[in-house]
Amino acid sequence: MTDRNARVDDAVLRELLDGRWARVRQHARDMVRGDRFAPVTGLSMADHRERVMDQLTAIAETEVPGYGFPSACGGADDVGASVVAFEMLVCDLSLMVKVGVQWGLFGGAIHALGTERHHTEYLPQVISLELPGCFAMTETGHGSDVQRLRTTATYDADTEEFVIHTPDEAARKDYIGNAARDGRMAVVFAQLVTQGENHGVHALLVPIRYASGSPRPGVRIEDCGPKAGLNGVDNGRLWFDQVRVPRTALLDRYGAVARDGTYTSPIDNPNRRFFTMLGTLVRGRISVAGGSGTATKAALSIALRYADTRCQFERSGTGEEVVLLDYLAHQRRLLPALARTFALHFAQEELVSALHDSQTGRVPLDERGQRELESRAAGLKAVATWHATRTIQTCREACGGAGYLAENRLPQLKADTDVFTTFEGDNTVLLQLVAKGLLTDYREAFGDLDPLPMARLVAKQFLGAVIERTAARSVIERLVSAAPGRGEEADLYDRGWQLALLEDREKHIIEGLARRLRRAGAEDTDAFEVFNSAQDHVLAAGRAHVDRVVLEAFVAAIDRCPEGGTRVLLDRLCDLYVLSIVDEDRAWFLEHERLSASRAKAVTQAVNTLCQGLRPHAVDLVEGFGLLDEWLAAPIALGAETARQETQRRAVGMEDALRR
Repeated sequence: MTDRNARVDDAVLRELLDGRWARVRQHARDMVRGDRFAPVTGLSMADHRERVMDQLTAIAETEVPGYGFPSACGGADDVGASVVAFEMLVCDLSLMVKVGVQWGLFGGAIHALGTERHHTEYLPQVISLELPGCFAMTETGHGSDVQRLRTTATYDADTEEFVIHTPDEAARKDYIGNAARDGRMAVVFAQLVTQGENHGVHALLVPIRYASGSPRPGVRIEDCGPKAGLNGVDNGRLWFDQVRVPRTALLDRYGAVARDGTYTSPIDNPNRRFFTMLGTLVRGRISVAGGSGTATKAALSIALRYADTRCQFERSGTGEEVVLLDYLAHQRRLLPALARTFALHFAQEELVSALHDSQTGRVPLDERGQRELESRAAGLKAVATWHATRTIQTCREACGGAGYLAENRLPQLKADTDVFTTFEGDNTVLLQLVAKGLLTDYREAFGDLDPLPMARLVAKQFLGAVIERTAARSVIERLVSAAPGRGEEADLYDRGWQLALLEDREKHIIEGLARRLRRAGAEDTDAFEVFNSAQDHVLAAGRAHVDRVVLEAFVAAIDRCPEGGTRVLLDRLCDLYVLSIVDEDRAWFLEHERLSASRAKAVTQAVNTLCQGLRPHAVDLVEGFGLLDEWLAAPIALGAETARQETQRRAVGMEDALRR
């Protein structure tokens, strides 16, 4: 199902994939070069940290650190550029994370939660790396449940200071990047107490060590030690023993304390205030999704290049061995993953654009719009990082023993990205947030999930509104409206039918979840038990929503691509993305009579056909991501296998000549 004459136009594909921030991607390709940034294996933890800090210092001398900060503080007012630059640092994911800690989390929190005086005093030092910092949110006892952190910041009106304190071991700050070695100040999240009243979690700037490296009085610092990956990042633990900081250390955009201890906030509701504060930090989740995507692209680049040269088993009667990528089983391992990687790339680009436009004021968001952005970020981060974990492991296996060698990068990519599924939010929790957000919209529209017959009709009307098209709306509306029905006659490759199928699945799951919760709620069941008993349904709703949103992003990207061979191949790649989703979830489609048994078999065959048709173009497609050879740094992806085969052929030829 691929036009035999279609070919990838490298320039067209690169322009489409580089997208809105093409200049930033190209700047990274020009900047992150040479021995200083070359991937290196076998370093000790201390040497790796030293190397990453040296790389960070080099980046600090460029324009990159200022991308996401206000021009008034030496920045460029370009939030999107800051995320894209982060994504490109695949030469060493420890460097990627270190950049994210310094300029994304630490600097980003000051920017998002502080006011002008904080910006003026601190951001220039953050940008220049004069002030290395930490983001101290996670605690040993509370990782995902940020609202119940136990560290306290108690205001002393007599001295006009906050007293930062760790009341017990559960409240120690844990896994804090930059804490073990390099950070000198931390943005500490703590329960703010003043005049005897707790006003919930707020953030304060707390110095943790002197420039000499020794801890500040009352601050205890411990190294987390070796990890499974990312050992170039100095993760540490922090305890505070009655540490005093001035009243002005409070990042007070959403909550301020006067000299006398009076608390004021522009947001009266404590829960709404808390979630508004966290919502301003959404860039971290979006960055993690992008970073995991780049690591996935690197793994696929290595595995597909190797599969296109490595031979195994003789083709009957020819005396020649078969190239791995000619095997359908190998294609099924790698090409659906490549299709999903493309789809997630375009969804990530849309998300970064939405973040940039909202935070730079180009497209201001109301409360609902902000919530939708946060929900999209949560869902995409979960799906993208799970995809990275699964795909990198598949790539490792697809390269056999060669993929297990450290020199071929795959083990390190696997180790470094493994934690992406749990930092910046545990993925299972994040998918629940996505589903809860959809149900919140439902509840706001109708007041309650009342169990009455008319609710089903109303629910259908409302769900038609909540399933909002996210990209190229007019194009998708046209495709869906022209789609054939669900019957056997519908063309599997009809884009409108594909869009309608995933949209229908999402609607059905969300509506079923709402009915399930309504029934349970009508029985006066404990709220926790109601939600807990439906978690399988909740997670399915979150996944279905993200799958549909990602497909729409892919369709929108194809619509931007000029006519020609590249567009034809992207069309087929999009078919592979959506049909492989249907194939993986065919049990649901069969159970709910969206597919017949024969139709489900046809979907499986279509995936096989698409894999075979895309096989000749696989390497060209993955090259479109523009990852430099020196970033991949894997001999099996850089000609080592071809050279080995050539050496073997020459040796065999010489033996044959001698025998003759």
